[in-house]
Formats: sequence, C-alpha cells, structure tokens
Amino acid sequence: MPSSEVLLLIADLVGTFVFALSGATVATRKQLDLFGVLVLSFAASSAGGICRDVLIGATPPAALRDWRYLAVAMGAGLITFFWAPLIERMKTPVRMFDAAGLGLFAVAGAQKALDYGLNPVMAALLGMLTGIGGGMLRDVLLADVPMVLRADLYAIAALAGATVVVVGIALGLPSAAVMFAGALLCFVLRMLAVRRGWHLPVAGTDRNK
Repeated sequence: MPSSEVLLLIADLVGTFVFALSGATVATRKQLDLFGVLVLSFAASSAGGICRDVLIGATPPAALRDWRYLAVAMGAGLITFFWAPLIERMKTPVRMFDAAGLGLFAVAGAQKALDYGLNPVMAALLGMLTGIGGGMLRDVLLADVPMVLRADLYAIAALAGATVVVVGIALGLPSAAVMFAGALLCFVLRMLAVRRGWHLPVAGTDRNK
C-alpha cells in the first residue's frame, strides 16, 4: 500500500497536469501566444497548491521546490498549444479537466493539512481552497469572473470531496481509498452540476419564479 506521502505526490502531479490542461485550453481559446499559454498552465495548476503549502507552513511550496511540478505544467501547456484542435474535439474539455483537477487537489489538500496537524474542519476547508485556487487565478488573469463565484456547485463539490477524506481518515479507513472516493465524488458532483444546471441561489434573482 503506497504511503501517504506517495499518494499526495501522485494526486498533486496528476492534478497539476489536468489543471494545466484546463488553463492552457482556455488560453488557446483566448488566442494567447506560447508564453501566455505556459503562464496560464502554471498559474492554473500551481496556485492552489502554493496557497495550501504557505498556509500550513510547508515552505518553500512543493510547486516551487520540486522540478516535476513545473515540468508537468509546461508539458501540459505544450501539448495543448500544439494539439489544441485535438483537445477541443473532446466534449467540454475545459470543464472536464477542471473538474478532475478540482477533485484531485481537494483531496490532496485535505490529506496534507491533516498530515500537518490541522483539525478536521480546517483540513476540509483547506482542501477546498486548494481545489479552487488554480481556477480562480486562471480566471482572474483572463479578466473573467472566477468560476467559483458563479455558482454551479464549484466550491461545494471541492468541499464535499475534502470532507470524504477527513471523515474517512477519522474512521481509520485507508488513505488511498478515501482519497479516490473523495476525488470521484467531487468530479461527479461538478460534472452533474454542469450538465444539469445545478447551482446555488443567485443574487438579484426572483426566487418565486
């Protein structure tokens, strides 16, 4: 059974890759140049993890200390830049990659927070923050309203995934199992919200309609 440290590294690197694909795909749609695509790849894939590590005192952050994070992000950016038409032919590529990265980062953030001694409630919240951080920075850099602020159960899905990890670890369940379950729950909730239009109440709307 892989150790918690190995599981965290795997979840972080896979999450980095899919979030980098998300950032790079949006960048190609906005017709950014190669440098812009690579910047968006790194920003989208690393912001959440960097924020998490700084808050729990794991400094320098893993994304800045370990060359593999940068290599994975740049690789995803280059793949997207040169094969954008192929990626675009996939159904809802940006939101699919974003949902996958959201789930992976949410569970990795919660697990790492627990490893650093945070209480379960704060670990779940930090897992959520880890998941939403990259997407927020991606949208801000492109002058869009961050997706997390536009309902669609974005942050709620991340919090649900992180909560599965916290509860599972408290019950003594294997880390690999609870991380997989949490990431899967987050991904499914997010994609269902996208496909079925689930969202939280929106300010300024008539709730009686």
